[in-house]
Amino acid sequence: MIDRRRFLAGCAALAAARTAGAQSAQRSYRIGIIGITSTADLAGPAPRSTTAAAFVQGMRDLGYVYGQHYVTEPRGSESRPDRLPGLAAELVRLPVDVIVATGVALRALRQATATIPVVMAAGNDPVAQGYVRSLGHPGGNITGLSLQAIEMTGKRLELLNELVPAASPLAIIWHRDDAADRQAAEDAARKRGWKVLPLEIRNAGEIESVFKAAATARAGAVVVLAAGVLFPHARRVADVAARSRLPAVYLLRPYVEAGGLLSYGPDIVDIWRRAAVFVDKILKGAKPADIPVEQPTKFGLVINLKAARALGLAVPQSLLLRADEVIQ
Repeated sequence: MIDRRRFLAGCAALAAARTAGAQSAQRSYRIGIIGITSTADLAGPAPRSTTAAAFVQGMRDLGYVYGQHYVTEPRGSESRPDRLPGLAAELVRLPVDVIVATGVALRALRQATATIPVVMAAGNDPVAQGYVRSLGHPGGNITGLSLQAIEMTGKRLELLNELVPAASPLAIIWHRDDAADRQAAEDAARKRGWKVLPLEIRNAGEIESVFKAAATARAGAVVVLAAGVLFPHARRVADVAARSRLPAVYLLRPYVEAGGLLSYGPDIVDIWRRAAVFVDKILKGAKPADIPVEQPTKFGLVINLKAARALGLAVPQSLLLRADEVIQ
């Protein structure tokens, strides 16, 4: 004969286990997203930002349903880096389970938290900047994907030299987070015998003034490094460069799609999509300290022929043959 009290106790334990399991399965994570664009552009299951949209797509590819398995807590600085510390502090206070961050926000996040996991979506030089101990063993609460921008600086100048042989003086537009990249660009330019004109930019409000300074100095070409600050304004940057009659080379393809001349670098949209893989690992229990930083393995050369013609530049056939995409 079954002991009635034991039977009822067993039923109660089974029901409690099922309830606990259901609650665990239904947990919805809060994922912070911090970027240089507007908060509205980063928000929701269908963000206007192409990079944030790529992250949401990456989560979808991994089986996460927005609103059911996770929601995002977006914070955008409206192209004002000085706002990033306050926005980082807001996310930490919520709190969130993990934060996905553009490279220019990493300084603020490192100051705001040493415990909440941070996935960088395109850190410029995370080891040199002190965000990770090494690429293979990050050692802290930050991991993710790097741009590998510094290693590609010399290559971008080599391509620019083929298109604009007399590119001296060379103007370099940089932000304080790009100091190492700026140094690499200066070194590569001087090896070619070019004079260098470094032009620091603090925010997007200075776009017109830095290009005016380059034009006034009769720069032969411009290297645009300040992707963290300028990326949301790619079309404006390309337009100002065209009006200033300055050939410009960029790290990221969206500048050329917006009318810029030439870019060579990784696919930023794919990097944000890949950031979802890091978030997935962390949500499943992996520690950022143990997840190696991923570097891009594919780099694309994109040339805008319309922009070249407007500047009176003849693009060598050898350069066209090497291009991954030619925009007519």
